[in-house]
Amino acid sequence: MTSLENICPDKPNLYLVGFMGTGKSAVGRRVAEKLGFHFIDVDQAIEDEEGLAITQLFAQRGEDAFRELERNFIESGHPHSNCVVSCGGGLSVPEGMPELLKKKGVAVSLWATPEVIYERTKGNSTRPLLNVADPLSNIRKLLELREPRYRATGNLVSTVGRGIAAVTEAVLRVYRSQS
Repeated sequence: MTSLENICPDKPNLYLVGFMGTGKSAVGRRVAEKLGFHFIDVDQAIEDEEGLAITQLFAQRGEDAFRELERNFIESGHPHSNCVVSCGGGLSVPEGMPELLKKKGVAVSLWATPEVIYERTKGNSTRPLLNVADPLSNIRKLLELREPRYRATGNLVSTVGRGIAAVTEAVLRVYRSQS
């Protein structure tokens, strides 16, 4: 007799982190499809739960309150297995978050240069941290501050000059080697 566990065993979650515009959502959806996992976008889940857009959450409650919502979601707001979780760009920045993600599953950081990120995100008014006079300069500054935290996940995949299919395969290789 075969149990359901043997047919569809629980597999660790995959957490995609990295700066905005690195492809976390697009790649995450493809990876989830290939693994037969559920795809979760943390920002979307928080928007749905709070009934407010990210830009409104930032404006009304501030970035620190938003980061607390992200932490709560990672700690207890989603299934513990068989999910690909696309994390917001700043989720892995607060102290202890890369370690928490690695404890919960496999974490992969997607990376791109400031110039590539700017090209991918320019003109998108839904990104609160880019609603400034010089978005490219802000991207450079934020990326410099955040890069050590992204690297702390231990798995870095560059998205520069690579299509979604190639990045998806690279992420799948990392996941399969660690799960």
